[in-house]
Amino acid sequence: MERILEVSNLTKKIGDKEILKGTSFSIAPNSIVGLMAPNGAGKTTLLKILAGLTKKTSGEIIIGNAPLSESSKSEVSFMPDANMLYSWFDVKDAVKFYKTFYPDFDTERCSELLSFMELNTQDSIKKLSKGTLERLMLALTLSRRAKFYILDEPFGGIDPIAKSKIIDSILDHFPAEGSSLIFSTHLIKDVEKILSHVLFLKDGVIGLQGDCEELRGTYNKTIEELYMEVFGNA
Repeated sequence: MERILEVSNLTKKIGDKEILKGTSFSIAPNSIVGLMAPNGAGKTTLLKILAGLTKKTSGEIIIGNAPLSESSKSEVSFMPDANMLYSWFDVKDAVKFYKTFYPDFDTERCSELLSFMELNTQDSIKKLSKGTLERLMLALTLSRRAKFYILDEPFGGIDPIAKSKIIDSILDHFPAEGSSLIFSTHLIKDVEKILSHVLFLKDGVIGLQGDCEELRGTYNKTIEELYMEVFGNA
């Protein structure tokens, strides 16, 4: 079966602490994948390694048909869990910055997303609320024509209206055929409806994983109920 991402025996050590302990999984094209674990379990570390921003200790990562490298990183569009835009930018400046920095940036798609997200191009970055900034970062991330999209906690600490808007934007504007998206979250109930697959990260490895419909059928539980079963004592 074709894979956009293949991860084999991935480990990451920081000092004496082993964050990832032989993590393995794969992601097929046209997938929306939830990476789920409690806070502090290593979700951000894993996603930054996949985005090429943090070095692995050992293991193998294949993006498309090649090992993760400087060239393959161009196929990945990453939304970090913190604002990386200059405070003196307005929204228009942010769009211009992305267009200059990323050759695959689609200006037309970005205009559609900004309109959908109800974002004003004249608004100052430093005056945006957390929820509005999250919507802007998502619009910029999804406006690239990448193969693999990575969102780190795109729903963290924002109000229900903004959260609903972001979830709807993923459903309505998820990019071109053949690409896939992975995002980290512990807000299972809010996002279960958009997921095709799930990865549960526990004790440094991916434990329970798979197609959401198959998991619900096998265990006769919702993804949220499975999460509580796996992480209830975490």
